[in-house]
Amino acid sequence: MNLSNRSALISGGSQGLGFAVAKQFVEAGANVMLCARNAESLSNAQEALQKHAKNGARVLAQPADVASRESVEAVVATALRAFQRLDILVANAGVYGTKGPIDEIDWEEWSQAIDINLKGTVLQCRAVLPSFKQQRYGKIIILSGGGATKPMPNLSAYAASKAAVVRFAETLAEEVNDFHIDVNTVAPGALNTRLLDEILAAGAEKVGQAFYAEAIKQKQTGGTPLELGAALCTFLAAKESDGVTGRLISAVWDPWQKLPDYLEELKQSDIYTLRRIVPKDRGKDWDVIA
Repeated sequence: MNLSNRSALISGGSQGLGFAVAKQFVEAGANVMLCARNAESLSNAQEALQKHAKNGARVLAQPADVASRESVEAVVATALRAFQRLDILVANAGVYGTKGPIDEIDWEEWSQAIDINLKGTVLQCRAVLPSFKQQRYGKIIILSGGGATKPMPNLSAYAASKAAVVRFAETLAEEVNDFHIDVNTVAPGALNTRLLDEILAAGAEKVGQAFYAEAIKQKQTGGTPLELGAALCTFLAAKESDGVTGRLISAVWDPWQKLPDYLEELKQSDIYTLRRIVPKDRGKDWDVIA
């Protein structure tokens, strides 16, 4: 993918998947603005990424809290001043939040996870949309996860917020379609990042024995390579994916490289979207009225 002459904002870009996405972006020629809450890790990431930049691409960094409207708007304004335009948003910043049964967790911690994962994602989109609409083009890539498509007992804030951002992305995609702005969510697979370390540190008592056992196995096997999710994000940021919008795409399971070949069919279908399953979808006749 060639991202020369494109500029991107990546939240949570100082480590993990965000850093992997930024690395592929700068190697493809894009200017990148990183944001995260830790200034020191941001500075280290910026320095490391600049060494990988191609075609004169620039890497900038600014601390930001995605749950703060003022903070998000400030980092977007800085990026626009520095690059003259923004073409891509990767809303990657996210947390698991508090862990445990909903009637036992700390309510403020639960709410904070919603503020970061859901409201923070919406704030990022709101902040870039005026410039995207003005130039009548843009790419919004939102990181989802397992919580979007299946229940996650004891991680209800994470699961609820991730399901919510997928439906938000589907809705936003229709709102901005006339402006040629593509909005998609990405399921990057089971990643060995700080979030996995959080689960292991919390223990089976907080997250449940089954999920804890899965986490141990994932740690031992290495999980999904970060580069795979980053490659999907790079594809969705590039012109080759123009018109692919309103979809939840799995980096691991979906043939995303071929989606441009099926673009017209995709536009007319609900493939890769969140939808209610009814009995007939599973070969049952429960809803047949006698």
